Amino acid sequence: MSLLNNVIDHALDDGYAEATARRKAEGGALPKPLRAKLGLAAGLVLAAAVVTVGAAEARVSAPVVAKERQELIDRIEDENAAADGLERDVERIRQEVGDRQRAALEQHGGDQAELVALLSGATAVHGPGVKLVVDDAKGSDSGGGGPRESAGFSDTGRVRDRDMQRVVNGLWESGAEAVSINGQRLTTLSAIRAAGDAVLVDNRPLVPPYTVLAVGDGQRLSTAFQDSADGQYLHALVENFGIRSSISVEGALSLPAAPSLIVRTAEPRGAGAATPSGRATADKGKATS
Repeated sequence: MSLLNNVIDHALDDGYAEATARRKAEGGALPKPLRAKLGLAAGLVLAAAVVTVGAAEARVSAPVVAKERQELIDRIEDENAAADGLERDVERIRQEVGDRQRAALEQHGGDQAELVALLSGATAVHGPGVKLVVDDAKGSDSGGGGPRESAGFSDTGRVRDRDMQRVVNGLWESGAEAVSINGQRLTTLSAIRAAGDAVLVDNRPLVPPYTVLAVGDGQRLSTAFQDSADGQYLHALVENFGIRSSISVEGALSLPAAPSLIVRTAEPRGAGAATPSGRATADKGKATS
C-alpha cells in the first residue's frame, strides 16, 4: 500500500519537475537550441519572401529594360550611320577639291602645263625608271629599335627620315621626273618626317621596306644616283650599318597621282585666270628636311 501511495504522490519524474520549475522561473522561455532553430526557420522564410518579391518585380520590369536597351542600340546604330555618312561626304568633297586643283594646274600651266601637272603630282605617271628598295638592317627590330628621327647617319641599323630625304633628293637631282615611296606620290610640297617609330610622307606613316619608284631615263638615272653624294651616303649606310638596299632599272613603272594637292596662293593672269603657286621649280620639288 505504501508503494502505491509513493507512485501516486510522485507520478512526475523528479527531473521533469525540476525542468518545469526552472522554465517557470525563467518566465516560460524556450530552450536555446529550439530558439535557434525557430530563428533559422524565420530567416529562411524571410529570404524566400524577398527572393519571391524580387523575381516578381524583375518579371514586371523586364519588358521596360529590354525596351530601353533596344532604344539605346538603335541610337548607337543611328549615330554610327550618321558618322559614316559624314565620312563619305568628307571624302567626296576632298576628291572634288583635288580634281578642281588638278584641273587648275593643267589649265593654267600655259606652255608648261604638262610639266606643271607632272611635278606637282596632279596626274598619274607611266614610263621607264628605277626601283630602289631601302630596308632596315637584319635583326634591328630585336635590338629595341628606337625613334627614327635623325640628323645624321643611322647607328641602330634602322632607316631614318633623314636617310629617306637624302635618297629622294638624290633621285630628283639625278634626273627623276616623278617619285613615289610605297605608293605615296611625292609633290613639290611633300615632306618626309619621322614620328617615333614611323617615317611619315606627307603625314602618312610608312613601314619598311621602303620601295622608291622614280620615273626617268632608267639606266642614266641609276648611274647618276649611285655616283651622286646621296647615292654614296646610302652606300655608306649599307657598308657601315647593315642597311639593306637594292636598285634596278625598270622598263615600265606606274605612279599614282597625289591623293591631295595644296594651292597656297594664286595670281591674276590675263582675263582674270589664276595660276597656282605649286609650279615646277629648278630644284624639281626636293623633299623638305
